[in-house]
Amino acid sequence: MEKIFSEIDLQQIVTRGNSLEKIMQQLHYFKNGIPNINLYKIASINDGIFQFSEVEVENFCTYFDKHKDKYSIEKFVPASGAATRMFKSLNEFLHNFNPEKDTINSYVNLNKDRDLNLFIVGLRCFPFYNELKEKTKAIFTDYPSYNSDQKVYAIVKTLLTEEGLNFANKPKGILPFHIQNNKILTPIDEHVFETDFYKNPNQKSKIHFTVTKEFEKDFLEITNKYDNLEISFSYQNETSDTIAVNADNTPFRISENELFFRPGGHGALIENLNQLQSDVVFIKNIDNVSQNNREMILNHKKLLGGILIYTKRQVEISLKKLLNNEVDENNIKEIIDFVETKMSFPLPDEFKMFQFNYQKEYLIKILNRPIRVCGMVKNEGEPGGGPFWVQDEKGRYNLQIVESSQVDLNNENQRTIFKNSTHFNPVDIVCSIKDYEGKKFDLTKFIDEKAAFITEKTKNGKPIKAFELPGLWNGAMAKWTTIFVEVPIETFNPVKKVNDLLKPAHQPSNLDTNSAF
Repeated sequence: MEKIFSEIDLQQIVTRGNSLEKIMQQLHYFKNGIPNINLYKIASINDGIFQFSEVEVENFCTYFDKHKDKYSIEKFVPASGAATRMFKSLNEFLHNFNPEKDTINSYVNLNKDRDLNLFIVGLRCFPFYNELKEKTKAIFTDYPSYNSDQKVYAIVKTLLTEEGLNFANKPKGILPFHIQNNKILTPIDEHVFETDFYKNPNQKSKIHFTVTKEFEKDFLEITNKYDNLEISFSYQNETSDTIAVNADNTPFRISENELFFRPGGHGALIENLNQLQSDVVFIKNIDNVSQNNREMILNHKKLLGGILIYTKRQVEISLKKLLNNEVDENNIKEIIDFVETKMSFPLPDEFKMFQFNYQKEYLIKILNRPIRVCGMVKNEGEPGGGPFWVQDEKGRYNLQIVESSQVDLNNENQRTIFKNSTHFNPVDIVCSIKDYEGKKFDLTKFIDEKAAFITEKTKNGKPIKAFELPGLWNGAMAKWTTIFVEVPIETFNPVKKVNDLLKPAHQPSNLDTNSAF
């Protein structure tokens, strides 16, 4: 340890509050690599993914409405990320286009930039159009005399840069996404509207946003107008930051020879989730909102919630029977069937050979875990993770949400399984984070530390290797009870690029689309 870190380094680590043990583990993984996950097969309908009829959906929704008042319910929305990637194409245009020499047509043809064309054509349809145009005219006083190419450049510059609206450097949550009754709605507003389905009479709905300190006041400005809500915020703790290394796996250093730490990815948010005290927590990304299909979206939220509450109640009944010795060799079969068919957890072949008391111990261990019910949509080519059966080092099978970075894509078998996935993870999850006695689980005890991954980045113009913690809904929840349920693709409406705001899910029906210029 002394050879790697000096006394000054150790003092820096202590001051930051990082765990030396975890840093050493990260350095071990940098040097020796992280084992890839072993895909067994895809999860599909009736083989890891439940598909329900309209009647069954209605029954689970009714079940949720009937029992929701017995639980404290909260929504957890990761919302700290900046919107930089949302404006990637426009940022490239801003840096590469010369308004004195270039034309939009030549730039689009040379760079094959269809996104820019779509942005220009749909400009008036963006919810921020009026604000953007007025701000552009205020900054560029000669704007009315500009030709159309110069106007486009001025508008994009106003949209992205600090002297303008600075959207590329703000979090998505506070950006204008929709217009309703001439009012601008942000993703925060839409997430607030979505809390209605779990609100109980005479109680405030609870919603938690993870934010950066820099923009907390902007979130407060939006949320303060709602008096029927209990809203809370948290930050990604820098104690979860991970160490970066050079190509030779030695610690990368910045000015004053200090060690360089960087945020460990959204997996760090398991610490934030672990601080919540509610019985039931819905999780959804900040940018997955819709102006339309709200009734369908909320209905399927109830579906997931109903399945979770039903499962939670059955788990509690089974655990109490097992712990109170109310189970014999005959009625234990009911619990085994529930675990395998309703909880999607196939027991190992050797389970039937276990002595009865050990069978009970094994079932207690399986049942007494956090539960997550995850909506899955049909795969239509979206990048990201999906549902799979994986095999662990002991040969046991379980359901996981897996990202491409966790898979050895050089292995033909693994690559084929991953590419044949029929469903996609939209991050539409509802969780139970308390045990059968109502005590909070320590969620950090259910992380698969080996589900981390290493990425290549740059810092100060130099290549570095970065350590990404197990993703929040990947390795960070790997040891949870996991249930996958198919939900309609219409419930998934993310805004990854600014032009996604032009899709029907984000557009009002009565928008004036006359000339933007």
